[in-house]
Amino acid sequence: MSGSRLLACKLTRNPISLIANPCCNPVLIGVVPALGKAMRRRDFIKVVTGSAMAWPLAAHAQQGERMRLIGVLMAWPESYPRAPSWLAAFRGALAKLGWTEGNNIRIELRWSAADPDRIKTLAKELVNLRPDAIFSQTTPAITALARETQTIPIVFVLVSDPIDSGFAASLAHPSGNITGFTGNDPAIGGKWMELLKEIAPRTARVALLFNPAVAPQLNFYMPSIKSTALSVAVEVSPAPVHATEEIEGVIAAQARAPDGGLIVMPDSFTNANSDLIIALAARYKVPAIFNDPLQSESGGLIAYGTDFAELFRQAAEYIDQVLKGAKPGQLPIQQPTKYELSINLKTAKALGLTIPPSLFARADEVIE
Repeated sequence: MSGSRLLACKLTRNPISLIANPCCNPVLIGVVPALGKAMRRRDFIKVVTGSAMAWPLAAHAQQGERMRLIGVLMAWPESYPRAPSWLAAFRGALAKLGWTEGNNIRIELRWSAADPDRIKTLAKELVNLRPDAIFSQTTPAITALARETQTIPIVFVLVSDPIDSGFAASLAHPSGNITGFTGNDPAIGGKWMELLKEIAPRTARVALLFNPAVAPQLNFYMPSIKSTALSVAVEVSPAPVHATEEIEGVIAAQARAPDGGLIVMPDSFTNANSDLIIALAARYKVPAIFNDPLQSESGGLIAYGTDFAELFRQAAEYIDQVLKGAKPGQLPIQQPTKYELSINLKTAKALGLTIPPSLFARADEVIE
């Protein structure tokens, strides 16, 4: 091989490695006798193929990027119809940020079925995997995770009061290993009461449907609920339930007089049973307001709350920052800035209700 030919390989602007280009490698010329004159086709293919296979491995090694592990504890059963779309929003946001499953991240997913005991078991299971970060939702799930670790970064959504729950020192400076996005502002409780009275003016008795095992934050909303109820002459009473079988009794009690109403408090139990609650409210003709705007699409009379899918996308942005080295204690806990109002006209007509023009005009979505 001429010196000028070897020099040309070395001086090219993007020089080809001597391994990848056997014609410029004097060592390979010595090893493969056919090189230098007329290399046999079979020998040439063997050398080039081996070099081509080595290149991607070398490139990957140069990047030095390790597979990251993200634990995800879902606060609902896998059968809950809305949860998969929220999870898809989370995964899609991660992908847009450069994190794709099987490439540079692995996701360990657990569904809790809104069962407090199962939540605790799954929280321990995920923490024992030592993931790089954990994403979860609702106060009970974060409580279970916080008991298991004070070091693994945890990002949450749909936690009402992270300060009172002991997850963070303050919204601006969480300080610990937990941060995320709250589900609601405490004043939204009064808004639920106001909207229910506006769409069903005869309402004089309102029950607050919730499961105390998974909704310890009821007191978070009570001041605004009671204050608004007093101003619109409505009697409020908590209606705790511990099992699916108890839901019908609460709704039937509100139907014993025509002035009964229902606020379905936001928790994983009521969300998981929302289709049943919607059906029972329709059967007993009880006006009910929900927290998830999507629940009005399923037949709920009216819903006012945050966009859950958007919260999941925002959580992915915090996971991205954590994987890039940010400390959860330095990422401020954020509160919702936008709420959506959704009304189901078909349900309103079935209940004999006429939507006031002012309420109709404020709705973000009206289901015909």
